[in-house]
Amino acid sequence: MTWLWVVLGAAIGAPLRYLTDRAVQKRHDSLFPWGTFTVNVVGCLILGALTGAVTEGAASSQVQLLLGTGLCGALTTYSTFSYETLRLAEDGARAYAAANVVLSVVAGLGAAFAGVALAEALWG
Repeated sequence: MTWLWVVLGAAIGAPLRYLTDRAVQKRHDSLFPWGTFTVNVVGCLILGALTGAVTEGAASSQVQLLLGTGLCGALTTYSTFSYETLRLAEDGARAYAAANVVLSVVAGLGAAFAGVALAEALWG
């Protein structure tokens, strides 16, 4: 039965990733993959907040499966991040490729820590 929580979360997260990526990418004319960057940072924030909520006893294991494994697993995308970084480097946009790596790691970790801090402030 637990796998249904994961499937339900993924069914929401995957289209949310696609729609968010398209909406963000449509708003600028940059080589930088802002759409993938956005979904990955938002996913880190959600997962951080969820982790904090679970630690504080404010979220159940079903919510963890639904939002953490299902939604965040389908919303975020390491494979697309890797592909887009490689594509930027191969196309000669090495500064954008390096910025994508550095900004994604720094912003993703920052968002995860911010999510945990937010959960501790709310439920701690």
